[in-house]
Amino acid sequence: MEFVNRIVDIATRAVNSNAVINVCLLASFATLGVRSMNQQKTIEALQDEKESLTKSNKSIRKTLWDWKQQLYAEASADSAVVPLARLKAIYGEAPPPPRATLADTVTKDANSSGANKIIA
Repeated sequence: MEFVNRIVDIATRAVNSNAVINVCLLASFATLGVRSMNQQKTIEALQDEKESLTKSNKSIRKTLWDWKQQLYAEASADSAVVPLARLKAIYGEAPPPPRATLADTVTKDANSSGANKIIA
């Protein structure tokens, strides 16, 4: 029991001592300073990566734009595999061709003059 009382007495003196409090505050300040430096290095690395990605994206966009313009130029020729109007519809630069709706199909079927089969 005497050992426990001695530990409690040492802990009480340490809590009341300004030197111990100052050491704890200094250790906390140093820890926060190191953490702040690490975070600053991480932020700088991420900013460099962001700039690199931005340049890369601009380069890719320009390349895609050039390819698209080349594709349009090739499609405007008479012997194109895919016509220019179809390409513009694919890329959303022209309205798509009108689609037949169910109502249009029903109307066409009702008005058709084809032969009707009669099953008896």
